[in-house]
Amino acid sequence: MERMTSRMLTVGFDLDMTLIDSRPGIHACYEALAARTGAYIDADLAITRLGPPLADELAHWFPAAEIPAMADLYREMYPAIAIAATPAMPGAPEAIEAVRAAGGRAIVVTAKYEPNAELHLEHLGIEPDVVVGDLWAEAKADALREHGASVYVGDHTGDVRGARTAQAYSVAVATGPCDERELREAGADVVLADLTAFPAWLATHRGAPGQ
Repeated sequence: MERMTSRMLTVGFDLDMTLIDSRPGIHACYEALAARTGAYIDADLAITRLGPPLADELAHWFPAAEIPAMADLYREMYPAIAIAATPAMPGAPEAIEAVRAAGGRAIVVTAKYEPNAELHLEHLGIEPDVVVGDLWAEAKADALREHGASVYVGDHTGDVRGARTAQAYSVAVATGPCDERELREAGADVVLADLTAFPAWLATHRGAPGQ
């Protein structure tokens, strides 16, 4: 793959378990949804498989006909419950800043409901250039291509598939439900322990160490 230049550099980031540790907020929201509806939801289990769309998780706990209404209720409850409870992942603000310092643009492409994704970023003071929600796995390639992203950073094998589909360099972080082996087997070009390693990786990848 050609080395990136500042002129062309656009880096995409996933949100849940890449830029934010969404487990506490999502756990609380599932518990609130269970209390509201009377349904059994194992919130401890649900937060071990974050990444895919909300409807995929709700399908474990509700009949198919109820999922659209339950998704709407969850998203309505989410801001008051999950936003303040969710911290940034280590190195997340610095990763965005590293892209900016290189003269590039940072975009967020996530399966999360876009308004709630924006609330998380605003609360944490993380300011990407673009936020695109409601896209999962290969569908993320649509936004990555539209915005000219040459790198996509994510924690899930679905993120790797999205990067590969967009013909972007796949940077995986082993901070979510998928371990290093799974990420490499899915086709990640590089696997980092977490985002604290991203600025140094970016400088090396661009051929300009120390920037």
